Formats: sequence, C-alpha cells, structure tokens
Amino acid sequence: MDTESATRTTAWREQMDAAARRFAKSADERAEVTRKRKATESDVVDTDEQIIARADRLFTSGEVPAQAAVELGRQEPLDTIGSLERIIGFANDLQAVNFLTRGARAAAAVARITLSHNSREVPMGTGSLVSPQLLLTNNHVLPTADKAESVVIEFGAESGIDNQHNPVTKYRLAPGDFFVTNKHLDYTLVRVAPGPDGAAPGATFGWNRLIADTGKIVVGEAMNVIGHPQGRLKEISIRDNRLDLQLDDFLHYTSDTEPGNSGSPVFNDQWEMVALHHAGVPKKDDNGRMLRKDGKVWQSGDGDDAIHWIANEGVRVSVLLRDLGKQSFDPAQRKFLDELGPAAGLSADTVVADVTMPAPQHISAVEAVVRGVQGRSSAFGGRRSVVFLHGRSQQGRDPADLRRAWTAGLNKGLTLADLSPIDPADAYFPFYGDQLVASLGTQESVVDTGSELYESLVAEAAQRAGMPSAGEVATDPIAEERFGGFGSVVLGRVRDQLGWIAARSGLDSLLIGAIFKDVAAYLDDERVRKSVLDTVLADMPAGGEVILVSHSLGTVVAMDLLTQLPRELDVSLLVTAGSPLGLDGVYGKLLSGGASRPEWVGEWLNTWYAGDPIAIGCPLRPAWGNDLRDLPVDNPKERAHDIAEYLAHAAVAATIGRTLSA
Repeated sequence: MDTESATRTTAWREQMDAAARRFAKSADERAEVTRKRKATESDVVDTDEQIIARADRLFTSGEVPAQAAVELGRQEPLDTIGSLERIIGFANDLQAVNFLTRGARAAAAVARITLSHNSREVPMGTGSLVSPQLLLTNNHVLPTADKAESVVIEFGAESGIDNQHNPVTKYRLAPGDFFVTNKHLDYTLVRVAPGPDGAAPGATFGWNRLIADTGKIVVGEAMNVIGHPQGRLKEISIRDNRLDLQLDDFLHYTSDTEPGNSGSPVFNDQWEMVALHHAGVPKKDDNGRMLRKDGKVWQSGDGDDAIHWIANEGVRVSVLLRDLGKQSFDPAQRKFLDELGPAAGLSADTVVADVTMPAPQHISAVEAVVRGVQGRSSAFGGRRSVVFLHGRSQQGRDPADLRRAWTAGLNKGLTLADLSPIDPADAYFPFYGDQLVASLGTQESVVDTGSELYESLVAEAAQRAGMPSAGEVATDPIAEERFGGFGSVVLGRVRDQLGWIAARSGLDSLLIGAIFKDVAAYLDDERVRKSVLDTVLADMPAGGEVILVSHSLGTVVAMDLLTQLPRELDVSLLVTAGSPLGLDGVYGKLLSGGASRPEWVGEWLNTWYAGDPIAIGCPLRPAWGNDLRDLPVDNPKERAHDIAEYLAHAAVAATIGRTLSA
C-alpha cells in the first residue's frame, strides 16, 4: 500500500472508530426505540416534536393525499401523535410512480471522486452537487485543498437503461475559489470548476439542495443511498434501509453500503437529502477488535468487504448547515455559498443576501453599478438579435456569467430539439440588477413592511393556489373534510399566505415573498421603473429583428419595455417564462394600462410550470387573449422557477431556435 492510500485508509478508520464509539454509547436510546415500537406496533417512532414536524412536511407538500387523512380520521381523532405516526407510516409504505423519476434526477447530481496519482486514476469516494457549483463529500475523502486539486469528478459513471456504459463527463475542482472542511463532522464543501463551455456542472446535472428545516425524516422511515461503492459504477441502496436513531450530530441507519460510499448523499423517500454518509459501524468483540462476517477477528489483509457491519452513520444535513453558518466568508466565497439557496437557512446574512435587497450603501457609487453585455452585431446573419432579460436578485453578479448560464440552458434544449446551439457571445444581456438595488433607496424598507400592492399580489397568488379562508374551512363540508382534523394540526403552521404558496410549490416562502416585493417595488415607484427601463434600453440592439426572452420580474419589465422601444426594432418573438403577468395586480399596473397584447410583437410564447409560485397566474390566455401560445412544462420541483430549466425544454428552445434560423 502506497503512502497516499495508507493516509486515506487511516482517516477512514478514524471516522469508523468514532462512529463505533457513538453507537456503543447510544445503546440505551436504541433500546428505548425498540420499546416504543413494541408498544405502538409501529416502526415509525420518534419524539412528539419530530413526529409533528414530519407530518406537517408530508401533508403540506402533498406527499400524503388528503383522502388518506380523511379515512384515518373516521377511525380515530387526527390530533394525536399515534395518528400522525400512522399518517407517516402510510406515506412510508406507498410511493407514487414518480418516486423513480425523482430518484433518477437526484442520482444525476451524484459523482465519483477519482484520484489522479502517478499517471493512474484511482476511485476513492463519492460526492454530490448541492448547488450549481458546490460539491459535498467527506473530510476523510478530501481533507485538504491540495488533495482536492489532485482529483477528477466524474458524472455519469453508471450503466444505461440497456446496461451499456454511459459516457462519463469529467470536471476538476477549484478549491482556491471555495473550500470548507470539518474533521469532526467529516464533511468537505468545495467548488467544481466550470466545464469547457464555461457552464457550471449543475446546469447539466442538477443538484440536491440542502434543507435546514426539520421534519425531513423520523425513526423507522425508509432511506435511500446513492454512491460508488468500491469505485464501481453508480449504485443505489433503495428503501430497504431504516433510520434507527437520531443523535445530536449524526444519524444511525441500517443500510447496505460499502467503503466507496463515503460522501454519498442519504435521502428520504421524497428525495430530500437528510444526511451525508461517512462511515460504517463494525461489530467488535469484548476487546474492541473488529469481527468478520464469520465471527473471526478481522485482519488487515481480509479486505473491508469481510467486515461484519452492524450499522451505518451519516452526518445530519441540519448540523452541517449550522456549522457552515458559524463561519465567516469573504464576498467572493459568499456568492458561492448563497447558491445553496434560502432553504439552507445558513444565517441572517445569507438569507438577506439571497432573498432580500442589500442595503443601498453597498452600491452607492455610480461606478459600482455594473452594466450589461452586448451581443456581436454579426450574429445570426446580422439581421436579428436574441436578448435575455433577467429577473430579480442578480445584483453583484457578472452579466457575462449570467449570459453563459442562460445560454447553457437554451443550448441543452436546442440539442434536444436537434437544432444548432448558439454562442453566448452572440446574445445581448441587458443588466439592471445593480441599478434596481441602487434605485430602490428608502423604498426598500417600505416594501419590506408590506406595501398595499405587495400584500394584494401575495393574497391573489395564495387564493389562486387554492388557499381556503378560515370561513371556508369552518362552513364548507368539503373543505372541512379535506382540511379539518389532521389539517388543523398542519394549517396552524401554514395559515399565512406565503406559507401556503410555499407549501404547494416547494420553494422557500422568503424567496417567494422577496420576488413579489421586487415586482411591487418596480410597479409602485415610477422612479425605480424608469431607472430599470433606461438601463435596459442602453444595452438593446440598435435595430433589426429581436427575439426577446424574459424571466420572472423580467417579463414585467419586458412588457413595459415594449412600449419604449424605438421603431428600428422589430420584436418577432417574445418569450415569457415563470411570469407573474397573469395576476390582476400586475397587469393592471403596467404602462399599457392592462392586459393588452402589444400589436408590434410577432409571436408570443409563454412557458410556465404549475409548481412555480411566481407563475401562479398562468396560463395567460384567459387574461391576455388567445393570440399567444401557453406552453406548460415540468421543471424539477426544487428548481421550479429556474430560467435554465425553462429554456432546457425542447419545445421552448425549438421556438427560439427556429425563429433565429428563419
């Protein structure tokens, strides 16, 4: 064994021994779990707090059909812990068919970590993308930034549907940009360098988001582990695994994993990541020696697969996030960390950076306001231009990077549609992110406390999302049947309108609220509106045919922009994605004065996903008339509002591509 391998083995054994000590110390807790299971005749047991949190999460996310609660309610009151345990058991035993497709989506973000050493590539562990650019694995796999420099990350190292070997896509790591590690919690979070096309790996393979909220799993529920055991092609240990015990920092579970699974994500049945797998617990004799499966004392030459494993241990995601939240990061590192999203709930600073406007003084000087980037005038025969118009929360970002991300999503869809991809440098990307923040000024504090327009937008969105009023639940027999009993346990925690929208969409309520706040700020303050429109107009093409692709708040800006464009520009195609233009409170405040389709727009494609809370007013044809095309798509739930996901759909990209090549 060379020095490199010996070091890795020693680090892994240290983690394994620590896990074994924790397992031995928790014998009384495991005995209590066994007692509860016998008393309740149920595998699902935990503290009352955990049971209630888990039931809430399952019911409000739609994972448990309301009818199941109704049927159980006919047998016993639904406000008891015992009944909630039965609800969780129901969800645990019966899975929808999309369990498989959701699992495939989660698996796509899992990669094999391979060491490049002495001209050889040696598989050494597993990692998972948890944001577009950050990979999560174990400290004992990547203990230092120097070690991270020497490895290759392999996506797609798996068998295809007909058992053929899929092509592998390789990336290098960029620990100089972001690298955080913790030996006790055995995790490392590191940036993956962009691919040759300049796109982040998450644009192609997706990512498994980290969620700080409780209620993701309770003792007795099934768990799923995806990884590369012993460096083999990707494998999954699915559902025949149970959570046995929740410790303060770790989870213990029964699962069939091997050493190569170090760094594997551990999921619940909703494919939410609940733990980072890091060590097995070996059976030992009275002298503390590890035993083989045949009962004999294990020797180093026996191999790890001969060890008698009695449990597995993973680091709790919530604990990992809490540790990250205690650390300090410079602005460049914070940008990468913010991509974990608001669900990570790292700290007050992180939440502010991700879902609210920064304080105006951060961008107080005119020279600090970044402008957009223009496309090449010779692109597309010099006769037409494609313009990307972004949404909110882009302040402080590089417009060129954003343009590459949009183009990567579009090119994925163009490839699926059998059309030629485009060069990012050929697209115009007007950038108003910094200008929006700078122009908000004191208006930010007004909107944050709840302007009349903001409150009306949220109320309309909640109503369209099916939120019942208190009166409806109390007087309507159907509503009472659907939301009474067990629903009273749940709805007490999601009664507010943002909470209801978040529960139905899967996006964080803070993010949803922030988007509506920015829409309200733009529509309510003519000074803000003018500064945004002037900034966008400054980076539009000088003339010719325009394909205008807009997203989120950008679709609202686009509608106003169409009233300001010079006659030299001809908008042959308008694309609106994830748009709030279907809300009365939005289109009533436009410069056009209402839902009046611009006559100078050729074709209008509106694409929306039913789980996108910002597109809650879609389809648009009921409000805007039949002279537009509504195209519903199916985005990943955790990226419901992501523009790259919208553009990656073949039907959306084909409409853009065919117009560009016409």
